[in-house]
Amino acid sequence: MPETEAVPGPSAPAGPRPVALLLPGQGAQHAAMATGLYGWEPVFTEAMDTVFDALGAVGPQLRDDWLAERPLVPLDHVTRAQPLLFAVDHALARTVLAWGLAPVALLGHSVGELAAGVLAGVFDVRDAAAVLWDRAERLAAMPPGGMLAVAAGAAELAPFLREDVVVGAVNAPRQTMLAGSAGPLAAVAADLRAAGRTCREVRATTAFHSPAVSAAVNSEIYARVRLGAPRTPLWSAYSTAPLTPELAVDPDFWARHPVDPVLFGPALDGLLGSGDFFLLETGPGQSLAGLARRHARVRRGESAVTALLPAAPRGPEADREALLAAAGRLRAEGHPLPGLAAG
Repeated sequence: MPETEAVPGPSAPAGPRPVALLLPGQGAQHAAMATGLYGWEPVFTEAMDTVFDALGAVGPQLRDDWLAERPLVPLDHVTRAQPLLFAVDHALARTVLAWGLAPVALLGHSVGELAAGVLAGVFDVRDAAAVLWDRAERLAAMPPGGMLAVAAGAAELAPFLREDVVVGAVNAPRQTMLAGSAGPLAAVAADLRAAGRTCREVRATTAFHSPAVSAAVNSEIYARVRLGAPRTPLWSAYSTAPLTPELAVDPDFWARHPVDPVLFGPALDGLLGSGDFFLLETGPGQSLAGLARRHARVRRGESAVTALLPAAPRGPEADREALLAAAGRLRAEGHPLPGLAAG
């Protein structure tokens, strides 16, 4: 009998894909974000309290507004959105680290990059809270402004820009955010809608990532805190590449974040172009997970993505269920999570 040629079987899996954390920024905040985990998940609770304590006298006010059904200061205000987003991003990331997860890369959007800086060892969490509060107060003193999400590429929007309205963020090839002072931004929004363009206002009362907030830049406070080289690769949404040791310790780099454009889309391209990952959004909502799910490498199944919290607020139980469901997906991927009890 003739020999039968052996047919190779499927190759054995190389193991779970390494985890990269996505940390969202301005616009992801919402009422009661992640409050279902506070007092229920010990590591999350301790990490939130650490940030509140680091903020000194304003910490209890911030916690009260976060937990309140009717906060005294609206959560979209820069003095609430910025520190609370930072705190929730940080606390969720600390939670998964306590599970035994060891992320190999970090990618934050806007204030999410500051939270990523803490996780990477660039900042101490208390120093980061101090510089963030200084930034929030300075931004709060700026004239009213905002941001506008547009379903178009940045180049297509150039004819619509006027006065101090600029491209504030590039989130994907056809997902761009404009930013500027309130009056000019409203005029641009009207022009875009008249031209048949789809756009929506972002939850922001400040013209983040535009020249309108240039006066809020303060590099001195960053120069007074210890800055270190990243111990975990931090893909910067400003440089669109892994943060170098030189850039990580540059006070001007961090101080200019509120003014410079966020290039999350190109940074995500770079990250996913460097390998296959299990992307995990550690922040409120699923804005970054949504962007990642539409990426070609995720659609082809090379990388995967999940989020720790629901896409929209649905109450405390939904927060807890989403967290445990994400843990289940991580385990199914092959990450054992020794620090998380089975169940």
